[in-house]
Amino acid sequence: MSVLARTVREVEAALRRSRVTPATRTKFQAVALLLREERARVKADATLNEAKRGDRIKRLDDIARTLAMTAVRDQGLLALLGEDAVVSPEARALAREVLQAAGVEPAPVPELQEAPPVEVAAVPAKPRVVPQSVVSRQLANPFLAPDFSAARPATPRPTPLAGWELLGPLLRSFERAGSGASACMDLPFPSSRKVPPGLELMPHQARLVAAAEQGHRTFLLADEPGLGKTAQALVAAEAANAYPLLVVVPNVVKTNWVREADLWSPRRPATVIQGNGDTIDGFADIVVVNYEVLDRHVGWLGDFGFRGMVVDEAHFIKNKSSQRSQHVLEIADRIRTFTARPLMMALTGTPLINDIEDFLAIWQFLGWIDATKPRGELMDALSASGLTPADPGFYRVARQAVVNQGIVRRRKVDVAADIPARRIADLPVELDGAAGRSIRAAERDLARRMVARYDDALVTRGSAPLEGIDRDLVRRVAKWEQKDANEASTGDNVFTMMRRIGQAKATLAADYAAQLARSAGKVVFFAKHVDVMDAAEELFAKQGVRFSSIRGDQTPSVRQRNIDAFVDDAGVAVAVCSLTAAGVGLNLQVASNIVLAELSWTAAEQTQAIDRSHRIGQTEPVTAWRIIAAQTIDARIAGLIDSKAGLAAQALDGSDAEVGSSADIQLEALVALLTDALEAR
Repeated sequence: MSVLARTVREVEAALRRSRVTPATRTKFQAVALLLREERARVKADATLNEAKRGDRIKRLDDIARTLAMTAVRDQGLLALLGEDAVVSPEARALAREVLQAAGVEPAPVPELQEAPPVEVAAVPAKPRVVPQSVVSRQLANPFLAPDFSAARPATPRPTPLAGWELLGPLLRSFERAGSGASACMDLPFPSSRKVPPGLELMPHQARLVAAAEQGHRTFLLADEPGLGKTAQALVAAEAANAYPLLVVVPNVVKTNWVREADLWSPRRPATVIQGNGDTIDGFADIVVVNYEVLDRHVGWLGDFGFRGMVVDEAHFIKNKSSQRSQHVLEIADRIRTFTARPLMMALTGTPLINDIEDFLAIWQFLGWIDATKPRGELMDALSASGLTPADPGFYRVARQAVVNQGIVRRRKVDVAADIPARRIADLPVELDGAAGRSIRAAERDLARRMVARYDDALVTRGSAPLEGIDRDLVRRVAKWEQKDANEASTGDNVFTMMRRIGQAKATLAADYAAQLARSAGKVVFFAKHVDVMDAAEELFAKQGVRFSSIRGDQTPSVRQRNIDAFVDDAGVAVAVCSLTAAGVGLNLQVASNIVLAELSWTAAEQTQAIDRSHRIGQTEPVTAWRIIAAQTIDARIAGLIDSKAGLAAQALDGSDAEVGSSADIQLEALVALLTDALEAR
């Protein structure tokens, strides 16, 4: 039991500090398998009396509950808990290692040793399916021919850039952008394209559609959130006749995409892939699939004959080593093999989440680059300049060449003057009582621990004492502390403190949201953790405030029903939303007040949440109320988030400010905490 509990804590810590990696998924599935098997073993153990059996099952259920709450953070993990989830060989091997670590001899698996090698090799690590309706479509049109009408010449053209490494200079061209540099390709003025009755494209939307109508086929549509990227993509697909069209989206917005397709493309039937795809319409023109089930369907999707592909919230594929990114890139390459000039669109309001390198996966999806160099038209444009990265003028020309490939970036202030301004208002709260004292004590202990490490490092170094504070050593000590926090499964650190602060603020934030709802109308309440959402909902229920709950563990139909209740029912005053599950793709402009009960680690995540209300259709000023725990590290982190909020604007909007990493806010918070402690002694 202790080994199982420790493994669950390790998974939880890994998810808290970073994205879901293949290793984390394997460990998660292994421990879920062990919990299931151990529960069955305990129930069948005749040597246990009822009291002991009940106690052990309760302990196992507590561990399983922690695991399930952890899985809420990622839909891909939730899928691994299903009874029909296929256990990977890696997870089974890790489960055996965990058993051995606990002193339990795993059961032998002779069937794997005796199986012929060819049979073992024939079993895929991931289950792949082909829905019956897709088979029917293929049988109905077995001679679907590739489109080579606009194929590029096979013979490469001579270029002065042969032998140069170009991807690094292309990225640096965005870092070095001067003030006023455009982040939007030249777009034609719109023609009188017809849209369904009762709908109208805004001028900025119509210009992108006109570009697709005139033959442009690749777009990084990076408009600020709320400017109608979904409608632009759907109408652009109609203008380019890019059917069948594949749309890859986060799970939370699948239903919304089908609704938007019904509005903007009513003549084009749309279908959603759920699970193994048993209910999809194989003859639909628009196929919507979420990232989490893409691995099951990547085989037939690549051979379906799509003539267009849209990736929504494209920053989800920023990590090229992740499974979902690899699947998206594989399907995109196979579509280009079949169709010479497919419509490829990457949609994101926050294209830079961590680093300027986040561009690379999106550019590769669009076909502008491959893994090592620019491709096709981009290479031609760079070569035509006659410049190399050694020439001072190369970076300006290179940046414009990339923008001309199809970057479209418009700000609300530029193209949607009718959308009111938004503002962030910090609301400091005092954490009283035992919880507040405990948090402040833990913060003091953390500062003392880092001061002691700093002093020990000075002694070990043995050099003459410096006047003042050694800033380089402060940063090294903060990195040591951060590394320990990432690896620790117990004890107080920056991560556990932020979670405890969120728990302590929960009822205060909910109470303020309830006050806003009574005085100003509908409110959107955002939190990171399930227990904070639970506490808020409990308070709303006690105060008689009706609410809708929008979480990551809900089915699409339940989630959409709850969204509709908040939007359409005047009596539903508050939407209680998960920051990760509801922070993208939702349209909640019926509310002009947002309460951020917990802080994110990134400015982009905060911006996405605010823009659920600050978008087209909003008629009132939008205020995001950040609940800040006064006299704690919470306030420091809020300031750090604000200081990093301009990363995407710096790279895409031509700011003079230098662009680097999004800055590790956790590290910077630890640096500031140690610096203050050293200055105060």
